[in-house]
Amino acid sequence: MGLDEKNEDNKPPSPPNDEGNSGGSGSSSAEIDSATRRMQYMAELREQDRWLPINNVSRLMKNTLPASAKVSKDAKECMQECVSEFISFVTSEASDRCAGDKRKTINGEDILISLHGLGFENYAEVLKIYLAKYRQQQALKNQMMYDQEDGEEDGERQREMSQEEENSPE
Repeated sequence: MGLDEKNEDNKPPSPPNDEGNSGGSGSSSAEIDSATRRMQYMAELREQDRWLPINNVSRLMKNTLPASAKVSKDAKECMQECVSEFISFVTSEASDRCAGDKRKTINGEDILISLHGLGFENYAEVLKIYLAKYRQQQALKNQMMYDQEDGEEDGERQREMSQEEENSPE
């Protein structure tokens, strides 16, 4: 059952009739309260879905601190909101750039240009280096996979040739 179908009052759904569920044209205050609660729940859910998982944020924070350091729950939640908003902010700017260029896919260069445009030049320069190294590593990984596939095909051809030599009469 999807979120839209969820019955918040845990009552069985009332059967549909020709005049609607309320039996008339008016709505009761209980139905309005239920609708309001549902809208608030959906708004909260959407807000929560926008945030990075707190465990990931916490792990990143702990990795940059000494082992003896502790991080409070409030600090983790604050950082969760901040980094999520920052990512949304930069992504929104990159998305606007792509829309202006009539493209649907945001790429690394779009993020870097957006960071520059938003005044985060220092971050953009570091991420530019990271992006170049990442792409270089991906190219090496792809090349290794390609070479491995070629090696497997070559080995298979050699086995077939040796079997043919064994089976051929001399």
